[in-house]
Amino acid sequence: MKYLLALLLTLLATATPAQTAAQTVAYRIETVASGLDHPWSLAFLPGGGLLVTERAGRLRVIEPGADGRLQLRAEPVAGVPPVLALGQAGLFDILLDPDYASNRRLFLSFAHGTREANHLRVVSARFDGRQLLELRPVFTSRPAKSDTQHFGGRMAWLPDGSLLFGMGDGNHERTDAQRLHTHLGKFLRIHPDGRVPADNPFVNREGALPEIYSIGHRNPQGVVVVQGVPYAHEHGSRGGDELNRLAPGANYGWPLTTGGVDYTYARITPYRSLPGITEPLTEWTPSIAPAGLAWYEGALFPAWRGSFLVAALAERSVRRVPMSNGTPGPQELLFKELGERLRDVRVGPDGAVYLLTDSPQGRVLRVMPAGS
Repeated sequence: MKYLLALLLTLLATATPAQTAAQTVAYRIETVASGLDHPWSLAFLPGGGLLVTERAGRLRVIEPGADGRLQLRAEPVAGVPPVLALGQAGLFDILLDPDYASNRRLFLSFAHGTREANHLRVVSARFDGRQLLELRPVFTSRPAKSDTQHFGGRMAWLPDGSLLFGMGDGNHERTDAQRLHTHLGKFLRIHPDGRVPADNPFVNREGALPEIYSIGHRNPQGVVVVQGVPYAHEHGSRGGDELNRLAPGANYGWPLTTGGVDYTYARITPYRSLPGITEPLTEWTPSIAPAGLAWYEGALFPAWRGSFLVAALAERSVRRVPMSNGTPGPQELLFKELGERLRDVRVGPDGAVYLLTDSPQGRVLRVMPAGS
């Protein structure tokens, strides 16, 4: 009992303040689509449509109807590859090719294999408006892992056209996040066709997998590139969620350093920092369960410009994290009134904010200025 009381006091002492400034922006939230099975990610199509992944393994189209309003197409996109949909496993992120307007190519990340032997896989395909064609696997994680937890899966384009994406630690042998012979617990970087960039940080290291970009990650589920610099967040366990600025070859600590404890309340490590470990820009204890990440520079909400938007599952919110000279400022809680687990947050071409709710009857929501 004394240990649990001391632990509770420690967690409260290290907790990030939920909200340090009054909300100053008036907004309204409208439902764009509903009835989606655990929607995970979305992408904005030229012409005003959207593509949305469902964790169960379906890719859905939301398109303007005859009246101009967005509506969910009844039939899923055909040609999606087989997906292991079990536990946390399923269809994850969708990312359009930078030249999508001319080549119609997109990228999907998903769980591939069986419960006993599964991988994170990334494929590219051409979308003709109805189905996926010319499917090409460009990455499959090594080695196979067991069970269906901690896949990561978020993807982003770096300025040089290479593809960056996160891979979770699998939640079994967590120290694999520090080992270079496995993709578990890493950020990875490849060319769009699957080739390994020659300047990857471990490409000439004996025994290291050449796709590795950074190490020491637990379960990254958000990544975004801002002014050429990649940022990512990741789940801690019972606390220790992190927002990080990624750098090639850097070590982000898991499980050698963390601000949290295990789900059993057992101590994971005595260290919050160590020499050679890149410390987070900010962390959240207790855990908010960060699940999606966006950068806001839109026109509709000027007060939010220069901020990260962090979708949170456990906290059922979006955290706005304003940045000034690379340093996070006082955070603001948004959209708590929804009372729903939020899987993803994206900024539309017009500056509207889009949210995905995480449930068997999930929704796509659009946030607009009040009165618009």
